[in-house]
Parts: sequence; structure tokens; C-alpha cells
Amino acid sequence: MKVVRRTEGEVYQAVDHYNMWGALKVKEGESVRTMVSWSHFLPDGGAKMKPSVRERLYFMISGSITVKGDNEEHTLTPGDAIYIAPNENRSISVNNNEPATMLVIVVRVD
Repeated sequence: MKVVRRTEGEVYQAVDHYNMWGALKVKEGESVRTMVSWSHFLPDGGAKMKPSVRERLYFMISGSITVKGDNEEHTLTPGDAIYIAPNENRSISVNNNEPATMLVIVVRVD
């Protein structure tokens, strides 16, 4: 077992994200294939459209974001979650002037 306290975690800036910072709670090497982090987005923050070879699950804690794919768009608010399959394009944008926080679970697909 591994316990990570609220104030613990490695701070990082995700590639192709803007006005965002994260706190990596469980990283590769500590888990066989799963990474867990908090992502904090400022107003006008987000992530550029791109795919990932890993599975992703976003669970909204506060604020509101829009996640766009190639042919769909979803607005998420606290308590909402979205699953993104490997190699699926996605972008993120914060809605309105309120910061947004989400729990991010990333799973390496073997």
C-alpha cells in the first residue's frame, strides 16, 4: 500500500498544457502501470488537441472544463468523469473565469 497525503506529490507541468500545473501523486515506478495526479487549470487554461497511447480518466473536482475529441465535445462539472481511450484525440479548455481541478488517472496499455 501507498498513502499520499494532500500536501504530498511531485509538482509538474504537463507537455502541451497551458495555464496549468499538476501534482503527481502516484508515478510510474511506484505503480505497475498507473499514474495518478491532480491537475489544476487557471482560467483560460487547457491542453492542445493530441492523442495519447495511454488510457485516461478525468474526474472533475471543481470548476468546469470542456473536453473535445475529433467528433464530440463534453462539458464536465464537479462529480463528472470522462474516459478517453488510447490513441483518441482530446483537448481541454477551462470554461468561464473559475479555475478547474480534476483527478487524472493514466494507465499504460501493454
